[in-house]
Amino acid sequence: MSFWAMKSTITITCAKGISPYLREEIVSLGFPILAENIAGVTTEGSLEDTLRLNLFIRTGQRVLYLLESFKARTPDDLYKNIIKVPWENYLPEEGYFSITSSVDNPTIKDSRFANLKCKDAIVDRMRDKSGRRPETGPERDRIVIHLYWKGDRCQVFLDTSGEPLSRRGYRKIPLKAPMQETLAAGVILAAGWRGEGNFINPMCGSGTLAIEAALVGLDRAPGLLRGNFGFMHLKGFNESFFKNLRRKSRATSKDDLRGRIIATDISQQAIEGARKNAMTAGVERLIEFGICDFSETPVPGGGGVVILNPEYGERMGKEEGLGEIYRGIGDFFKKRCQGYKGYIFTGNLDLAKKVGLRTKRRLLFYNGPIECRLLEYDLYEGSQKRESTNHQIPSSK
Repeated sequence: MSFWAMKSTITITCAKGISPYLREEIVSLGFPILAENIAGVTTEGSLEDTLRLNLFIRTGQRVLYLLESFKARTPDDLYKNIIKVPWENYLPEEGYFSITSSVDNPTIKDSRFANLKCKDAIVDRMRDKSGRRPETGPERDRIVIHLYWKGDRCQVFLDTSGEPLSRRGYRKIPLKAPMQETLAAGVILAAGWRGEGNFINPMCGSGTLAIEAALVGLDRAPGLLRGNFGFMHLKGFNESFFKNLRRKSRATSKDDLRGRIIATDISQQAIEGARKNAMTAGVERLIEFGICDFSETPVPGGGGVVILNPEYGERMGKEEGLGEIYRGIGDFFKKRCQGYKGYIFTGNLDLAKKVGLRTKRRLLFYNGPIECRLLEYDLYEGSQKRESTNHQIPSSK
């Protein structure tokens, strides 16, 4: 049996708080759930299955295929176990690999030392078996081997993603403090938007939420935009199989959406960057971009979701003056968005109180190290007549 067909446990990592939505994705792809924690979900499958997971998963960061588990107390124990792994089955003799690690062991003060012991063991094994050795370095654009070492428990994985899956390949103009693509996908899935209603995104910045919404609505695999994954550099990679997988994925995605996606920002630079990113992602025709204050964003009838990711005093400066913006969001929701579900993604709950509306749900997410909430508001149609909305998008050209 080819090692590509051998089943093992597969751990898909994610940002803290996203695992419930990652779990849903994995189940929808037909994989079992073996374990789940705040930063990842474990399933089971073959190395060949990781191609499909890398292609289709929206909310995961890395797809880790377990090679070996063993006990090691010291760096020498680590070396002795790593050198036993048949690396010649996986690595080309003249290829390139890098090591990443998560180490919590009393004998290791610097995880780079554990990485070095791994590298030495792999290179020594390869040199002994073939007389040649692969190159090594920090770049993660080819084969990546991941070491998890906690106490005396070690696990060695092939990181089949290589670069994190959040790097879709479309964000050429990131602007300041952008929301990561995998986080944006998690927020959209949490909001329950699947392309049926309208998706309104004031304060869109570099357009990540709107672009990810388009990909979700089309049921288009996010991995289609990437030309490079770690698994492509392993021995025996079946390029024609992966090309066929990509072709089938394109054939099953939708051509259009039932709802509208509207993305606005007060910054012309932001809208120009968002439009370029959407063009790279192949979804520009589906997103109506406009330059305006968030309060002037067109909100057509028919319902859907309105999602804002306003500043919250972290990364981008002081929170003085932001209170007025949050109050304005509350007014925008009340006057313009009746019949929609409103969402605010924020890392500052004190500022969120100034919205002046009762939340229906408060969902925990992390934006890097920052603890955040996705706040949901039901914006019911009331007796007060909804303010009329100009459905024309302010020109962004």
